[in-house]
Formats: sequence, C-alpha cells, structure tokens
Amino acid sequence: MAENIEDLTVNYEEEGILVVQEIDKEILSKGSWTTILYQYRDFDKTTQQYSSDKFTIRRYQKRNGQYQAKSKFNISSITQAEKIIETLSRWINNPKA
Repeated sequence: MAENIEDLTVNYEEEGILVVQEIDKEILSKGSWTTILYQYRDFDKTTQQYSSDKFTIRRYQKRNGQYQAKSKFNISSITQAEKIIETLSRWINNPKA
C-alpha cells in the first residue's frame, strides 16, 4: 500500500524477477477514490520475454492515509484497447439524447 498516488504501481516481483513491468501510468482522477490507467507487460518465464503491451484500470480508495486497491479491469490486448477507444469516441462524438 502507498500513501501517495505517485507511489502506486503495478510492478510486481517474484523471486527477484519483475513479472509485471509497469511501462507508464496516467492518473485519471484523484481524491478519496483514485483511478489510474496503467500500461504494462507480463514476463513469461518459459520464453524469458515480456509480453506485448497490456493495459489495466485500477481504482483505489484512500483510508487511514493509505491507498487500497478496490477494483481493476484488465485490457488484455492492443486490439481490445482499440475497440474500447473506438466505442468511447463514437459515444462521445455522437451522444444519444
């Protein structure tokens, strides 16, 4: 857990190996509930290579001075990310009354 938004990360290490590598992050909202979009890669122990880029949206709640992860949504591929972008763009640009 972290006290500051900037310290939140999806980096995850097992047995000295960084198995989830954060590439970038964008803080979408701040406050007692914080939303962050991360770009990351998974490490494949079999091939000893990192995966192609993936994305995850994480929601954190600040309680007792610490951010606690509350929910997440993983976007597993660039294709899926593009479909989300396309759909959101269509909805934003052509709102239904």
